[in-house]
Amino acid sequence: MENQNNLTLNDLAVDSLRESAKWTMFLSIVGFIFIGLMFIGGAVTIVSLSNIPDEPEFGGMNPFGAVKNFIGIIYLVMAAIYFFPVLYLYKYSKGVKEAINFSNSEVLADALQNLKSHYKFVGILTIVLLCLYALAFIGIIIFAASMASGAM
Repeated sequence: MENQNNLTLNDLAVDSLRESAKWTMFLSIVGFIFIGLMFIGGAVTIVSLSNIPDEPEFGGMNPFGAVKNFIGIIYLVMAAIYFFPVLYLYKYSKGVKEAINFSNSEVLADALQNLKSHYKFVGILTIVLLCLYALAFIGIIIFAASMASGAM
């Protein structure tokens, strides 16, 4: 049987891969910068909001008392979640550049595997977020309906 795994790339395909590697490198570097800023922002938020007392000096209730650390933790969790797709994108970019420079199909296969992992992660994250939005929407409708029925 003939070997069906041989694939050759023409100049247009190589140029397209080279250009996509440049753009994905740019996007991954910007992504890493913003992940770092999110991490720093989350840490600064936790530290700065921890100085807010749980109970105000003049009595009453402090609206930030219950959620003051939650805001910073959300930033840290978001930075951790965004790290993985950006890392996959960076590995794809590096792999494509190396594969083109050394004409190595194994490295290209690994790079394309990272691109697949990037899109798989982003796709799953999109599905999770859409489900959370749907649940929040249903919760808002139930809350509004209970408030409307209680007000009558």
